[in-house]
Amino acid sequence: MDYKKEFIEHLKTTNRQGIDDLVTELEDMGFFKAPASTKFHLNEEEGLVKHSLNVCKAALNIRKSMIELDDTLLEELPKDSVIIASLLHDTCKADIYKPTMKKEKNRFGTWCEVPGYDVDYSNFPLGHGEKSVIVLLRSGFELTDDEIMAIRWHMNAWDLPFQSYDIKSNFNKAKEICPLLSLVQAADCLASNLLERKVE
Repeated sequence: MDYKKEFIEHLKTTNRQGIDDLVTELEDMGFFKAPASTKFHLNEEEGLVKHSLNVCKAALNIRKSMIELDDTLLEELPKDSVIIASLLHDTCKADIYKPTMKKEKNRFGTWCEVPGYDVDYSNFPLGHGEKSVIVLLRSGFELTDDEIMAIRWHMNAWDLPFQSYDIKSNFNKAKEICPLLSLVQAADCLASNLLERKVE
């Protein structure tokens, strides 16, 4: 399957300005070849684009279900914003994973070398969500306030225990005023823990 082509097709359905330039920027960063993690979900070539598509599909399904439960959400969860925020939430990962060989025990308990990935933050060392937002905006791609909040805070369900009071307060306020944030968080969690789980 051509994951890059599918990713671009989803992006183009939003009719946003600057998609071609954004795709070029993502290509230059290595987005379409990068893994989604070092050793967890989709730690393989093209894992990041596969994960982004899984999150997008999950987010669109969640949106549909939530609107059926409460039709006032139709206005608060525009389809184009759901696609943008879910496809681009992990842009920050495009240039941090480097191929390496790792030692791992095989099924017989013997150590052997297997291909894997290490993390290298030296290229642009910022946090997770904020780096994604900055990279996107620097590429010239425009984001709505809700898209910025959803991308910026999508990891904070996991990071929050380690954050300052101010950061926790900002996250809680963003969650209160931006339903897109909760939707992207839920889709990200479901994609990585259900659609991309490793089955032994």
